[in-house]
Amino acid sequence: MNHSLLMIVRQYIKDWLERKKPPFGAISSCVLLMIIYSTFCDTFSNPKIDLDTFSLILIVFIIFSLQLSFMFLTFFISTRKKSGFTAADTVAVIFCSTHKSLTLGIPMLKIVFSGYEHLSLISVPLLIYHPTQILLGGLLVGTMKSWMVTRQKALNLARQVKIPV
Repeated sequence: MNHSLLMIVRQYIKDWLERKKPPFGAISSCVLLMIIYSTFCDTFSNPKIDLDTFSLILIVFIIFSLQLSFMFLTFFISTRKKSGFTAADTVAVIFCSTHKSLTLGIPMLKIVFSGYEHLSLISVPLLIYHPTQILLGGLLVGTMKSWMVTRQKALNLARQVKIPV
């Protein structure tokens, strides 16, 4: 195909997309939900998983503790005076640096451990980590927002009241 034909097709597709406005966000969410659902089904329907209740609770506790520890550590590091981060930056660092995607992790596990009979058992921590980060993120949004607003107001007040030397 020559370049002119591709430019015409591109313009036609662009115009069509702008008119129709396909629901890419909804499609993306549905695909993510299908990946999570199929992974949960594959993991917990596997008869070789051999995971007792105590081990599952222990994994949940460890992952919850790790997630909180990572969030606290990133908060501590990003709020130091020499870090150069604003309050908004700190919130972004906390939420972005500790979050891992199930949609990236599961395909990587399937590629690295293809053919391994205990793949379901290996994927359990990731299956627990993903909902934990969503749950903790949801619980901390209000607290982080009020902290950020308070911090920004204090910074603005300090700039206004700055006494000349």
